[in-house]
Amino acid sequence: MILPILFIAPSGKGGRGVFTSEPIPAGTVIEISPVLVFSANERKTVEQTFLFDYIFEWGDRKRKAALGLGYISMYNHDYDANCNYEMDYDYNIMTLTTVKDIRKGEEVCINYNAHPSDETPIWFDAK
Repeated sequence: MILPILFIAPSGKGGRGVFTSEPIPAGTVIEISPVLVFSANERKTVEQTFLFDYIFEWGDRKRKAALGLGYISMYNHDYDANCNYEMDYDYNIMTLTTVKDIRKGEEVCINYNAHPSDETPIWFDAK
């Protein structure tokens, strides 16, 4: 399930991102999508490809990886994200929920640290 008001467009954050054509109130589930899960060994291979920037750590021990279907892997990072994601390891799905009101035309972002306001540097910001 993806809200029909979401769309992909060029992003000022780099590359493409997900935007909304209508306002979205905080607390709204905007996407529930399946993921493709890679074993720990497959993850090592995938990390050597361009998919490295699109996968999530997966599983209780974070040794596996997952590639989101739908728009999941297209959301850009923001340290002050307007959405949060939850991972369901039993059903291999991810759910995105807004944590703030989002304005029409605004980019929808997640924090790659898995918490909307976690300011721990991520791999492309680490010095």
